[in-house]
Amino acid sequence: MKRSLGSLALGLTLAIAGPAVAQDLQDRSLPPPPPGSALPTPATSDQIDFSSDLLEYDSNADVVTATGEVRLLREGNRLRADRVTWNRKTGQVVADGNIAVTNPEGDVAYGDRIELTDSLKDGVVDNMLVVLDEGGRIAAKRGTRSENGVVTVESAAYTPCSVTNSAGCPKEPSWKITALKVRYDPTRKRIRYTGAGLTIFGLPTIPLPSFSHTIGDGSDSGLLAPSIRLDRVNGLEVAVPYYFNLAPNRDLTITPHVFTAVLPMLQADYRSLSSKGAYRVQGYATVSRRSDDLVLGASPTGTERSFRGYIDTVGRFQLDPNWSVSGSLRYATDQTFLRRYDISRDDRLRNNVTVERIDRDSMLSISGWAVQTLRVGDDQGMQPIALPEIDYRRRFNGLLGGVAQVQLNTLAISRSEGQDTQRAFVAARWDLTRYTPLGQEVTFTAYGRADAYNARDTIDTAVLSYRGDEGFTPRGIAALAVDVRWPFVGAIGRGTQRISPRVQLVASPRISNLAVPNEDARAVDLEDSNLFALNRFAGYDRFEDSSRVTYGLDYALDLPGVAVAATVGQSYRTSQRASILPSGTGLDDRFSDIVGRTDMRFRELVTFTHRYRLDKDGLKIRRNEVDATVGSRRTYVQVGYLRLNRDIDELEDLQDREEIRVGARAAFGPFWSAFASATVDLTDKSEDSLSLSDGYDPIRHRLGVQYEDDCLRLGLTWKRDYQRIGDARSGSSYLVTLALKNLGR
Repeated sequence: MKRSLGSLALGLTLAIAGPAVAQDLQDRSLPPPPPGSALPTPATSDQIDFSSDLLEYDSNADVVTATGEVRLLREGNRLRADRVTWNRKTGQVVADGNIAVTNPEGDVAYGDRIELTDSLKDGVVDNMLVVLDEGGRIAAKRGTRSENGVVTVESAAYTPCSVTNSAGCPKEPSWKITALKVRYDPTRKRIRYTGAGLTIFGLPTIPLPSFSHTIGDGSDSGLLAPSIRLDRVNGLEVAVPYYFNLAPNRDLTITPHVFTAVLPMLQADYRSLSSKGAYRVQGYATVSRRSDDLVLGASPTGTERSFRGYIDTVGRFQLDPNWSVSGSLRYATDQTFLRRYDISRDDRLRNNVTVERIDRDSMLSISGWAVQTLRVGDDQGMQPIALPEIDYRRRFNGLLGGVAQVQLNTLAISRSEGQDTQRAFVAARWDLTRYTPLGQEVTFTAYGRADAYNARDTIDTAVLSYRGDEGFTPRGIAALAVDVRWPFVGAIGRGTQRISPRVQLVASPRISNLAVPNEDARAVDLEDSNLFALNRFAGYDRFEDSSRVTYGLDYALDLPGVAVAATVGQSYRTSQRASILPSGTGLDDRFSDIVGRTDMRFRELVTFTHRYRLDKDGLKIRRNEVDATVGSRRTYVQVGYLRLNRDIDELEDLQDREEIRVGARAAFGPFWSAFASATVDLTDKSEDSLSLSDGYDPIRHRLGVQYEDDCLRLGLTWKRDYQRIGDARSGSSYLVTLALKNLGR
């Protein structure tokens, strides 16, 4: 849950408060009374059980004095001290020397001298230190505890931070709150302060005129930690959230965002949790100039203000062990709102509602999809609405010695200004795996499918190969496959290696692919993940209809601290008929390109992944993708590089591009670190004729420094965005973050 800061907003000004009396927050030398005491549980609530080295009784004064290792127990309250005097007439209990009192909640109070009643529940403590079981500690010169367990202290200090370093030596906490008076209610698990001030790293105190917070896992209403941001577009931004604890399972956070350059914005976050599931609703609303000049590089010309906002809802409910309902709704009033206020960099918002039933051998999914485009130049009327999408699958184990699966699928896609498509099919697949005496793994696969398509307004689709025929079109699909793996495993040094040649044969007759629309199989590319797939297209609307042989090699090496895995392969089409696969995908000729992947890991210091595709003619690199991380958890460098140079000569959804991503974090000292990241578009006209990049076009970068220990996180981040889209202008922004961890919930 969230951390409440009570009325912190009243003290945001950095005024210097008067110095508080020093309090000792360090651990005391004696341990608390052990929970597993040798004392028996008192028979009644009025009975006190105790033990000591020496017991004296003054019958005239009716005073009992216990000395030595004194321990008392009553109703879960435990006390230990060097000396305890009990006046049976007045009921006063006075403890001296190395005192520790533990209540049933686990809080421990230390002191030099404690005056208690014989219930051990209330009293007065000198030089008091309370170590809370929920985390944190309160120190004061004098404190009292009432019958109901409420602790009130004067000239006090509170901190949830560690008071010792890694070597166990005393240290000042990263932050603490000092106050003239502190009241701790263990029932509500809340601490209230009077005349308080916040001290961070020993700097001048920030006054907190009215302040309270919860401890432990509980939640309560109040202000949360503010955030401060400065950027070129909106000016200085201050956001101060207020948290409403509506119920143990429901909360609401209202966050006003105040800017110096534009009108304020209001943010609301509502969360709810039940025994069946949970959902979250987030919304933003403001009034500002709504961009109507979405031309890259153009300057805003309009001045008319209008309502702008964004809503983001997600939820999931498990109705019973089999049935579930989930969904997400995301909608923005315009294409640049999310970028303008640095909420998200998504270029499309997907909306979905799904009802599912899943058991051991079957799955039913009923869902609907809608997409809002935020891409400049895209027509929202051309975006598809998929409703409904119904998918049912049933598995039959042991059929003819193998596993069979039946699938029924239907999908309706509509557009307000484009092509409409309806699709339904029934498919069956059967797989049988056997092992030969020589160790080969042989898998036989049979696949068949019957499709029915209906398309309207196909002329509205610009790409001819995506349209299909107008009206109703049936289609049949069939394929047979044999896949053979032959792993060879042996020892090498102190580890093992595995070499696995693999051959796959697939036979499929000519299929009427271009007669039906292509809605879900537009982005296709040969890579290691689909090299041995029965269908190299990602969706259902296209099926690779050529007979082919695919061959490759898998390799794995495992040594102490070192792991290497690699795969490489190629395929050959036995049919001479023209392929439906676009040129540049690596599959349009009879011999495919060569694809592979290499993964390497060295201890916890280095991870490396390389994916590649080599042109079959001359081995020119058509795909080159590298992801590498070098370093430890605290200090590391991450590099990501991608280049698609596929020599495409027709319009296709997956266009060529080149980019590099770099990120790094360097730790210095036990708590400080610096971090940086950058993304650069390296695409030029030779790779994508429609690209606006000149071969080196920075997208954005980030640079910052951060301090983080067990209870405080403080950071400063500089971020620069180089892209200009309408009113989401390029420029720098600065973000200051301050989180006092463990301060309330």
